[in-house]
Amino acid sequence: MIKADDLVLIGKITKLHGIDGEVVCHFTDDVFDRGDSAFLFLELDGLPVPFEWEEYRFKGAEDALFKFVEAPDEASARHLVGAKVYYPKEFIPELDESEGLPSYRALTGFQVKDAEGHSLGVVNAVDDSSANILLTVVDAEDRVLLLPYHDDFLLHFDLKERILQLRLPEGLLDLNV
Repeated sequence: MIKADDLVLIGKITKLHGIDGEVVCHFTDDVFDRGDSAFLFLELDGLPVPFEWEEYRFKGAEDALFKFVEAPDEASARHLVGAKVYYPKEFIPELDESEGLPSYRALTGFQVKDAEGHSLGVVNAVDDSSANILLTVVDAEDRVLLLPYHDDFLLHFDLKERILQLRLPEGLLDLNV
């Protein structure tokens, strides 16, 4: 049985598309396009359920249309709307840190640590609408930190463990108080 620690949240099914059972997945991480898993896990009734995808295609920068084997028509796909979508960690491809991050949006859900390894919180959202990438990080006390991201700040990242370690400029965290 698959455990929650074996999966990475990558998005949510937002609506049906057409009458052939396609659904729209609003994704925060496009790892499904880089990895080798033929299955995504949808959270149904609080449990991760594997769904084999027949095909997918991108619909803009944040959405993809999926067709699942287990939902061949509109009626069977309807119950998938609203489900959180997960990807199995074991199929996340290994990357050399020298290659950099696969995408900034993939940082959603990462644990952010400072240069000394202290946790700053979890990335809740990534604004990559301009050349200045902005991470919205929520700490353990539910405070929101807005952190600019630049590759020069990056010390380490781990795609499977969802960790991002940054060397932030001195005083930057004080701006969030």
